[in-house]
Amino acid sequence: MHVTLVHVHVKPEHVDSFVQATRANHECSIREPGNMRFDVLRDAADPNRFYLYEVYRTADDAKKHKETPHYQVWRDTVEVMMAEPRRGVSYVGLFPEV
Repeated sequence: MHVTLVHVHVKPEHVDSFVQATRANHECSIREPGNMRFDVLRDAADPNRFYLYEVYRTADDAKKHKETPHYQVWRDTVEVMMAEPRRGVSYVGLFPEV
């Protein structure tokens, strides 16, 4: 499994718009071939910080995600909402085994 944890820090005045845009991206992403999970998390201690937990069967599936129209719309929409550049960290998922 190919796992990416995306760290996102949103400007306070854009949180609601970010959530709306991210919901749309989530809804499309979970329907992608190769997608196993696409969770959107909000930090309990800092409501301006979010984490996207993205799980794809392969690194190629994750790469194809970034080529989808819904991802590109999300990326372009939320870019101005960021308090700092988002940061994705890649992992290899061990369990559950697929």
